[in-house]
Amino acid sequence: MKKILSLIALGCTLTASAQTYTLEQMKDSALHNNIAIRSAKYNIETAQQQRKEAFTKYFPNLSGTGLWFNANKGMAQTNINPSEMISPELGASLAQMLPAEALAALGNPISISMLKNGTIGSLMAVQPVFAGGQIINGNKLAKVGEDVSRLQLQLSENEVEKTAEQYFWQLASLQEKKKTIEAVDTLLAGIHKDVDVAVRAGLAMPNDLLQVQLRQNDIESQRLKLQNGISIVRLLLSQYCGLSDTAFVISYQSDITLPLITKQDHRQALLGTAEYQLLGKQVEATNLQKKIAVGQNLPSVAVGVGYNYHNLLDSNTTFGMVFATVSVPISDWWGGSHAIKRRKIEHQKAVEQLEDNAQLLQIRMQNAWNGVEESYQQLLLAQRSIEQAAENLRLNRNYYKAGTSKMSDLLEAQMLYQQSCDRRTDAFADYQNKLLEYRQAIGQ
Repeated sequence: MKKILSLIALGCTLTASAQTYTLEQMKDSALHNNIAIRSAKYNIETAQQQRKEAFTKYFPNLSGTGLWFNANKGMAQTNINPSEMISPELGASLAQMLPAEALAALGNPISISMLKNGTIGSLMAVQPVFAGGQIINGNKLAKVGEDVSRLQLQLSENEVEKTAEQYFWQLASLQEKKKTIEAVDTLLAGIHKDVDVAVRAGLAMPNDLLQVQLRQNDIESQRLKLQNGISIVRLLLSQYCGLSDTAFVISYQSDITLPLITKQDHRQALLGTAEYQLLGKQVEATNLQKKIAVGQNLPSVAVGVGYNYHNLLDSNTTFGMVFATVSVPISDWWGGSHAIKRRKIEHQKAVEQLEDNAQLLQIRMQNAWNGVEESYQQLLLAQRSIEQAAENLRLNRNYYKAGTSKMSDLLEAQMLYQQSCDRRTDAFADYQNKLLEYRQAIGQ
């Protein structure tokens, strides 16, 4: 007896120490630990860096160049014949002034070689003045990319919440069915006791007791299957939500309540959905890409300043300069005109997809609301079925005790009651899932 009491106390201690989670806590845990969410957040960080990179295009482009060379011979070579450059009058004067050896040397060609080695350095700053709108539209496109990554994160969060909630209500449904099994087991234990007494008194057939025992065996088999199902779903929920311990308890309200939300204006709600906003961003992106394609075929203007150094003439020389450049694409217009047309087609395609998918999204909202209403009505019907099945079970038990009903009728009534409880459990879980689907469909 002491050992049994110790085991009971240990079980109570483990139950008390188990962590209890609500649905919202489970979803929050899933959002913090799911790999798809982390990947979507990395995409946002990547898009932010891309936007910052595009912003740097507004500033001057600084570049520095350095060159040292040593050639096997001078890159600038020439021969000079002094005699060809001296006029007769100058020659007569030089003849009187110079010795004969010097006058003879002036008749020979002189070889000159320069730029055999040297060092060149320059520092340039170029500021774009006009680039056909490529810089402005490129920054806008980068901002659109960041917005798209945030919307994709929202869609990923919706999917994670949906999966976590489905696991949650699946576990809740199995636990409720286990409670039904325990209640039915208690009911059958009471019937078994009554029938056993009646058989011993000769008021009932032994076959009646055997039928009850067979049903009890069937209930025990169902209990084992439910326990295995609970263990698997608990593991799935624990893994999906990133929980380190599977010995947790979920807390939920299983009573019927009115719908948590009311039907929204679907045309107005459409504007707040991530799917519709993504379609709008696609239209915006293709429009900017079209403008960039046009800008690539327009002239570009830039101004700049530079500081240069060289020692090509065996002396250190530095100088500064200002300059302006104009670049006009000429042959690029051939292929560029086709690129512009392609971007226009892609933009028109995105506009038409927005219009078409907007209608599909509204249909999805209406279908989700129909699912909410239908599942709620099914839940109400299931609740009424339980009340009717319970009354049917009570009457058949009284009839059996009075000897006006067979055991098979009583066990069938018990089975109908169990099925009604299970249908109500499934209907409640389905109702909760339909509520989530509608909330996500309208962007809440």
